[in-house]
Amino acid sequence: MDKLKYFIAVLIPLLLENPTIAQQYKFKALVLISRSDDHSRMMTAAKPFFEKLGKDNQFKVDYTDDSSKINDENLKNYEVFVMLQLAPFDISYSQQAALQKFVEEGKGWVGIHGAGLTGTEFLAKNTKYWQWFEDFMGGVVYSPHPAYQKGTVVVEDRKHPATKNLPAKFEISDEWYEFNKSPRPNVRVLATADESSYKQNKPMGDHPIIWTNERYRRMIYIGIGHDPSVFSNQSYVILLRDAILWAGSK
Repeated sequence: MDKLKYFIAVLIPLLLENPTIAQQYKFKALVLISRSDDHSRMMTAAKPFFEKLGKDNQFKVDYTDDSSKINDENLKNYEVFVMLQLAPFDISYSQQAALQKFVEEGKGWVGIHGAGLTGTEFLAKNTKYWQWFEDFMGGVVYSPHPAYQKGTVVVEDRKHPATKNLPAKFEISDEWYEFNKSPRPNVRVLATADESSYKQNKPMGDHPIIWTNERYRRMIYIGIGHDPSVFSNQSYVILLRDAILWAGSK
């Protein structure tokens, strides 16, 4: 059988039966979600959103709430780990170690909203605190957030690949996470919360809401993202798209 006949008789049917073979993905991303009841609506909406985002932008998404997937062997299959609402204290010591190794090897990490719950406030009794993660987040500790409300994000750095396509400002409804201090001395701030646009719990003054820790090759934290309504906010969609593409880039 010559090459043309082989292609028609064998390869074309194979591609039709397995369309993913024809799709050339840039990289694979593991989206690990929280099982917390507080985030259930977000989790339901996020699955089709991330799958479509990956399909539209040529990266493969595996979406799960099974934290046992955070192990050295499985993480070898991915270039990006998206930590969606999953808090650092909700994974075991061995899973923490595997994720830390993944990041320190230069892989991409995109943390969204609840992924930034640093500090000991929610730790179970006799639980060892993951100090590395607090340092990874810029040395800040989460403090109680204000009520869910509309506010304004000010994009401070429009040169970074994750924020270069965003407008100078955009409105969004969220919980506006607060921290004990600004991480600015230890991170590259990409965007801040305009505290004049909503009612704070305890004003921070300098209130970064999106940042990257440049001690690590591909790390970005996005503090907004509590409610599924963010998926209909075009600026937020652009932010997630560009953040994941940057995290997965070579």
